[in-house]
Amino acid sequence: MSESHWVDWNKNTQSKDYRGSGSFSTFIIIGPVCFFLGILFAQFPYDFPLLWTSEPAQAAYYDFLEAHVKFLHASPPTISRILNIVIFVGLLGFFMKLFRPAESNVLFDGASLILYVIGVGVYTSNIVKGMRTITAGIWDMENFAGIKHDGPVTGEVVLGREDTMKVLSASNTILAMVLVGVLVLQAGQWYAESKEKDDFSKGDKKEKKTGGQQQQQQQQQQQGQEAEDKKSQ
Repeated sequence: MSESHWVDWNKNTQSKDYRGSGSFSTFIIIGPVCFFLGILFAQFPYDFPLLWTSEPAQAAYYDFLEAHVKFLHASPPTISRILNIVIFVGLLGFFMKLFRPAESNVLFDGASLILYVIGVGVYTSNIVKGMRTITAGIWDMENFAGIKHDGPVTGEVVLGREDTMKVLSASNTILAMVLVGVLVLQAGQWYAESKEKDDFSKGDKKEKKTGGQQQQQQQQQQQGQEAEDKKSQ
């Protein structure tokens, strides 16, 4: 089995060019992740009545939530551009860490990149699309109430207003869990590096101690040999 050429197997956490948990690339990964987690936390009070309570939400709450989502979707284009820039900054951090990576980068940063891409997919396919659907107000169309489908479901399915808002709230929760997973993996990388550093330091101390004992034994043997030579003379 041949080894991957894009992975530097000679690089470890003690190498000078190793990009680990303390590197700048890690900072530009954690920054966007925390930024989006802050946005999702601000959205949590709106999602809470739909997902985290046993009592059904009132019809007036759906009207309030619909107005809130429409307000968010009507934000100036600068807001969406900033969000896109922050997303690409996070991707840049992953590409920096995974350029000629060590084994630790492949394990932790590779898995983090997979979660990050999943989060981007949830954002574009569920959240953005859900906000566009709510803003379009297709449920207010005259023929929407009369839509009925018999037989197997094929193609695109349009949910009702309440179900669409629940899917949007669930997507926010899924995205938050994915982003927390990225932070957990980055924290795991830091922990693995600290443990490996401790192992290296213990190995160096043991090697120095063993080397000192061997040097002392050699000196004793040399002194004993010199004493025997003097006696023979």
